[in-house]
Amino acid sequence: MTRVLITNDDGIDAPGLHRLALAAHQGGFDVVVAAPARDSSGASAAVSAVAQDGRVVVDERRLPGVDGVPAYAVTGTPALAALIATRGAFGDPPDVVLSGINRGANAGPAVLHSGTVGAALTGATYGCHGLAVSLDLADGDLTDDDRHWDTAAAYAVSLLPLLADLPRSTVLNLNVPDLPTEQVRGLCRARFGRFGQVQMRIAERGTGFVRTALEDTGARLEPGTDMALLADGYATVTPLQPLGEANVELPELPEPVSAARSAPAA
Repeated sequence: MTRVLITNDDGIDAPGLHRLALAAHQGGFDVVVAAPARDSSGASAAVSAVAQDGRVVVDERRLPGVDGVPAYAVTGTPALAALIATRGAFGDPPDVVLSGINRGANAGPAVLHSGTVGAALTGATYGCHGLAVSLDLADGDLTDDDRHWDTAAAYAVSLLPLLADLPRSTVLNLNVPDLPTEQVRGLCRARFGRFGQVQMRIAERGTGFVRTALEDTGARLEPGTDMALLADGYATVTPLQPLGEANVELPELPEPVSAARSAPAA
């Protein structure tokens, strides 16, 4: 039976995590949950932790509505949870790191900073398949109770069998519209958009501080990208590889310059 570690970056109390764990468990997978004790959004693949006497604190939890699935709150980042899981911290190492359901899309440049994606990439780096799943929150006024977590969970679980036929180092990044399953227009492979819909700007600078803000870029959505397809009501999947050699031709490399030769004359 395929063993699946479920983690996230919104924290162990996040409803998306609970729905994903339930769907994977009901789908017949051997599920264990290990997620940050608190929100770790934006952690990327950092492996930091709050330690006591050199030990990462891990608390056993019982997830509401998810009976029979062991769960642990880790005082560290999602990537750390994935890493120590591959080393047997929560029983047998997983075959798959399933990360999510993130509260908000991880599309375009946002994947660089995503703790959700970072956990899946870390799992793949250490021998697991990886799947990161996010729910696009196009309507910012809805509460978590009104979100369609089950739609994203269903798409994620449907992709798990596909991973077995892909190279071990492959990660799939899945984004799903916040819609009932029957209203999603389908699942498409997508490429990353080059520009995000929002970008950070410096709102204020002062002595000893910088204040940032987010603003709409007004950039046109590029056809065929994850962001454009999400806006049109499609779920999107984009393959990633955590560590791979870039197919880039380098020119003739320069000779190294010694410290003595490069130092200015006295």
